[in-house]
Parts: sequence; C-alpha cells; structure tokens
Amino acid sequence: MEKARLVTAGYCFILAANFLLYFGFYLLLPVLPFYLIDTFHTSESKVGMVLSCYVVAALMIRPFSGYLLDTFARKPFYLLAFFIFTAVFAGYPVAGTLTLFIVLRVFHGFSFGAVSVAGNTIVIDITPSSRRGEALGYYGLSNNIAMAVGPMTGLFLHDYYSFDVIFLCSLLSCALGFVMATRVKTPVRQPVKREPLSLDRFILLKGIPISVVLVLLSIPYGMTNTYIALYGRSIGIEGGIGIFFTLLAAGTAISRLFSGRQVDRGRIPQVITFGMAMVCLCFFILASCAWLMTHCPALGKGIFFSIALFFGLGFGSMFPAFNTMFVNLASNNQRGTATSTYLTSWDVGVGLGLTAGGFIAEISTLQHAYSLSGGLVALSMLIFIWKITPFYLKNKL
Repeated sequence: MEKARLVTAGYCFILAANFLLYFGFYLLLPVLPFYLIDTFHTSESKVGMVLSCYVVAALMIRPFSGYLLDTFARKPFYLLAFFIFTAVFAGYPVAGTLTLFIVLRVFHGFSFGAVSVAGNTIVIDITPSSRRGEALGYYGLSNNIAMAVGPMTGLFLHDYYSFDVIFLCSLLSCALGFVMATRVKTPVRQPVKREPLSLDRFILLKGIPISVVLVLLSIPYGMTNTYIALYGRSIGIEGGIGIFFTLLAAGTAISRLFSGRQVDRGRIPQVITFGMAMVCLCFFILASCAWLMTHCPALGKGIFFSIALFFGLGFGSMFPAFNTMFVNLASNNQRGTATSTYLTSWDVGVGLGLTAGGFIAEISTLQHAYSLSGGLVALSMLIFIWKITPFYLKNKL
C-alpha cells in the first residue's frame, strides 16, 4: 500500500514558521543569564526565578489554549499568538528596569504557550494520521535545527555585539516566521458542539499519569538548556559553548531518522525507555566533567561536548513519542487539549528546572545539579516501565 502523502506546501510552511520562531527563542536562551547579570546585576538564584516566569506563564495559558483550539478556528488563534510573541521582542531593549523585564517575559510566556500548542495541533490536523509520529518528529526537528544554530549564533553575537543586536535578530526571525505562518492552509472544521465546561476540556485527565513522568524528565532538561554555558565556564571551558547546542541538535536530528517511524509502528514505550536510559547515563557523565577538567582537561572537554550528541539522541527520540502517546489517549475533538497537556507537563518541569538550577548553583554547584538530574531521570524511567507502559497499552484509543 502506498504511503499517505506527508510533504505538502502547508506542512513546509509550518515547518519554516516553527524553525524561525524557535530560532528567535533559542538565540536569546543562553544569553539571557548574562544579560540579567550584566544589565540588572541579578544574582544567579534570581536569574532562575526571573527566567522561570516565562515558563510559568506558558504553562498557565496552555490548558486554556487547548480548549480554545478545540472549540474555535485554529489558524486565527495561531496567528494572533505568533504575532504577540514576535512583538514582545521589540520591548526588551527599552525595558529599563528588572520589573518591566519580568512583565515582558510573562507576556512572552503567555504567547509562547499559546503558539506552541496551536502549531503542534495544526500539524496533527494537516498531516495523515498514519504518519503522525513521523510528522511530529520532523516538526520537532525544525525546533532542533533552531537549537543547533540559535544558541551558537546568540553566543557569537554576545561576544562581538550588543544585547540590542541580539534582540533585533530575534525580532526579525520571528517576523519572517509570522509571514510563513500566514501561508499555512488548514482544513475547514465542522462546527463543534460546545460541551459544558469541565476539567477535561482543559486537561487530558487520562494523560495525568504520563504527565508526572514527563515533569520529572523535563526538570533536568530545563537545567541543561539554560545553565550549560554557566556550568561550562565554571569548570574551565571558556570558549565554544555554542558547539554544545549544535551537537545536541545534531543528535536530535539523527534520532528523527528512526524514532518517528518506530512510533508509527506502535513502539512508543520502547522508544521512550531507550531515550530515558541514554539521557540518565549522560547526566551522570556530564556531572563527572567537573572532576575530569581538574585532572585531565583535554579529556574532560572532549567528553563535555561529546555528551551533547547523546543528549540529543535520547531527548530527541522521546519528544515525538510522548506527544503521540498523549494524542493517542484522546478523541479527535480533544487534540488541542491533549497537545496542551503534553506541553504543559513539559513546561512545569522546565520551570522547576530553571528555578532549581539557579538555587542549587547558589548554595552548591551545578555539578551537583546535574548529578541530581541523573537521579530524577532514573526515577522517571522506573515509573514509566512499571506503571505508565501498562496504563497506556490499556487505555490508548
């Protein structure tokens, strides 16, 4: 039987829009801790709190975004959220106080939470159900390509240009992404009967057990993406931190070559377990780099950067699998809710990781933070194998 067609003009446009949105996002991500410290003289613990406002705002809006996407037309909501996300970049250069900066981050979090749920949901709408895992995998790959070039570009600009230039680059990237988003053609949805408001219109109740595992898994991810540059500098790796993000994205890209197809063949639990085992080992090795840099700097630096590739393989294989797992537990008129629950769970963990990473760095070291991360991933893997896998196989639609 011939495969259903995956690559269409609409799918290509939404991939481009997603890449440009995340490029603008990742351009700032590793630079913001330096911006807060240099501009507002913020302590490391407060850096985590300030940055976590973004994630808290995103997770607050996502359940409502899922409800709105399942009730009203999806594309107008997607474009509105995309436009607001883009416009906020223009406010950062004129934010003269930390309070105003926090306000802008909150608005940015709201818009990001909405546009990310809408984008994922539209991808599900415009691609064949038989290739859903593959479609979500390539859609996630556009994020990862942005992760490869965004942080590296941001850190390069930080070395040679002002923060205002970085903010402008992010603004231009997202503005072009918005143009791409307007070109996406979505199917006409039949009028949906508006059900009485209830908790399951905002949260996929059957997805809550999986959410617990996802939170435990995303706490370490939040620590890694935000604090890896500070960790590298603290253990003696002064230059080239951007390469870490490039290798991380490269590993994720490689994982997309096989994980999406395995998901579409029904091997979701196996793909996730494989990714968890790899990531767990990576965190313990990452923590050991602090010791290696004091005894064998060349080896320590080599392992530090090499581990990024395996982080990408592990996390990259899990992303489309978890997303598909949530969608498979939901009916067709709950796709937005399922996607928002998946992303909300991820954001809760990332927000906790941002806060915990800064707090641990203040009272101890980031080395200890990454050791703790390995333990959290190990715990999440045990829960997933013993509890979540049987639950999913019993309840999937």
